[in-house]
Amino acid sequence: MSSKSKQDAATSLGRRQWLAGSAGALATMGLGAANGQAHAQAQSAASAPALPVAPAKPPLPAYAAWKDAGAVIIHSSSTIETKRQAFGNGLITPAEQLYVRNNLPAPSASILENRDAWEISIEGVKQPRVLSLRELKTMGLETTPMVLQCSGNGRGFFPNKPSGTPWTVGAAGCVVWTGVSVRQLVESLGGTMAGMDFMTGTGGELLPEGLDPKSIMVERSVPAKAMADALLAWEMNGVPIPLAHGGPLRLIVPGYQGVNQIKYVKRLAFTAQESDAKIMAHGYRISPPGAKADPSQPSVLEMNVKSWITSPLPERAAAAGQVQIQGLAFGGQRAVKRVEVSVDAGKTWKEARLVGPDLGKYAWRQFVLAAKLPAGTHTLMSRAIDTAGNAQPEQRLENVGGYNNNSVLDHAVTVTLA
Repeated sequence: MSSKSKQDAATSLGRRQWLAGSAGALATMGLGAANGQAHAQAQSAASAPALPVAPAKPPLPAYAAWKDAGAVIIHSSSTIETKRQAFGNGLITPAEQLYVRNNLPAPSASILENRDAWEISIEGVKQPRVLSLRELKTMGLETTPMVLQCSGNGRGFFPNKPSGTPWTVGAAGCVVWTGVSVRQLVESLGGTMAGMDFMTGTGGELLPEGLDPKSIMVERSVPAKAMADALLAWEMNGVPIPLAHGGPLRLIVPGYQGVNQIKYVKRLAFTAQESDAKIMAHGYRISPPGAKADPSQPSVLEMNVKSWITSPLPERAAAAGQVQIQGLAFGGQRAVKRVEVSVDAGKTWKEARLVGPDLGKYAWRQFVLAAKLPAGTHTLMSRAIDTAGNAQPEQRLENVGGYNNNSVLDHAVTVTLA
């Protein structure tokens, strides 16, 4: 945003705040009423019970101030969700609408002043090196469209209200990453050392002093085989990765949940064991209800097959008659084979049509079903099936953290057509 745009935005905000404050003052003083009624209305207002005031919507944080505020839900300064009705007819999610989830505060924007100078340590290979982004750009180039999804996407549907952001469907997007292939990079460094079963990425966030770094750092391990399609990416949707999404350099592991896509990555190590950082050893575990997280429980790694309807919605109503039921589906580690849609709360199902280009197994697919719906209330559902025959389940997997929710029932929508 240019300095003039920022100044105009600040002026507009200031004017809105002044108008809001002025309106409140006028109401309190009775100056907004007709001359003959001002005193009586002021007395009546003073004795009447106060009306509830809607809480003010939080502003976009500075590092994501360029986001489209009308297309997102701002849960906090580190959690921003795409509105369900904001998913349009395109396959690629615009950066200004893409969700944000940070486990730690974003670093200073100064790290973007000289992107090419950013350095990453490659360890656990036969020829370990510290490489600058400038050097990485000479070592190969790949582009991968893929679904980026927070593992807590769908947590808001859990009835027990797990701790964490109550995402519904908007902690996901389909974006295009460009960078160097990790597999090719490792090959150029002589391959991995023997016995290195995990690929471990470490983020470059600034850690608070006085704390054990392992207790707060963002460091995650995935099976070493994931390097096959992984990238060290410096572009997102054709432009340098914004700070809000992990620029200048991000580890991208297609088919895995968002917590494993390490932002501001400064270390990529091939290790014999998983990281012992808290976020790996105890965080993001599929813990049964009532249990405490521990390393023996499954970690949040691969995404599972999932879909949801984007139109019609309660917020995006349609008229009775011929209706185009639209949605999005993805398979995680595999491509989507087909999507089925129900217009009667799951009693009957029809196969939807996949539309738009196929951008590869890691990207999502659009689907549409033309249906003639009478006036009234309808519960619409979708279920995706991947190329291995895995079908989206009817029920969620109950767990303490509210992770990996791909339930058909939870993602259904009820609409009223007139």
